[in-house]
Amino acid sequence: MPFALAACITSPAQMMKTQTDINDLRADVKTAKAGVEDLKKRLDALEGNVKGTTVLQKSVADHGVRFDQLAMDIQLLQGKVEENNFRLSELAQKLDDKTYKISELAAKVEELETKVKSLAEDGPVPAASGKDKKPESKSLDPSEAYRQAKADYDKGNFDLAISGFQNYIKQFPDGSQADRAQYWIGESYYSKKDFTKAIEAFSKVLRTYPKSDKAPAALLKIGFSYLNEKNNAKAKEYLQRVVKEHPNSKEAALAKDRLGKIGK
Repeated sequence: MPFALAACITSPAQMMKTQTDINDLRADVKTAKAGVEDLKKRLDALEGNVKGTTVLQKSVADHGVRFDQLAMDIQLLQGKVEENNFRLSELAQKLDDKTYKISELAAKVEELETKVKSLAEDGPVPAASGKDKKPESKSLDPSEAYRQAKADYDKGNFDLAISGFQNYIKQFPDGSQADRAQYWIGESYYSKKDFTKAIEAFSKVLRTYPKSDKAPAALLKIGFSYLNEKNNAKAKEYLQRVVKEHPNSKEAALAKDRLGKIGK
């Protein structure tokens, strides 16, 4: 909610307006919190759906079923998992933005209350000149910061993308896209053919976000990076890990294909 804090409060009328602004901000915080709770409930429901679908998919695969109808069912289930994961990602980003907005509103409420308290104790203060006013810096929402960095990557501006994703992780370390931001840092280095730094970035995905859905892709790209460095032994190690740890993933199929070509 756009709001510019007055540089000073010099009259009872201004004080009343400030108190009204505080009440409005509190109402906005309450509304935003209600939105966050609703998003959390929807996320929980979707996560349960994704987990149930994944368990069923794995159960079918583990029994080695080969019938055409069941194979089609598996494809449908995979599509459902991907769709639900996409919806989860969207909701998680909305939750990030809501939480960020709440923290901003809460900070403004605290700032206004401090101003009112100061006025009550010390009386009116002289108005500040236009020269003394500092323009408010507009910070990006989490989802917008992530989208800008990804847009830079898609355009091939890899250095800008790396900087953008690093800033996202620094500013929103608990953001829902932090694991993906770290992964795309690795992809940016990989695209720059800086395979040593790519390996470091992808390895950080595995260390910091071991349960991320980007873990299979990070393992695979570490293997590919080692191949580009002519280190076939390490490449095989990571490609085999993809197959062993994520046997039903599309990355496992790619890993198997590449393993079959190593040494030929």
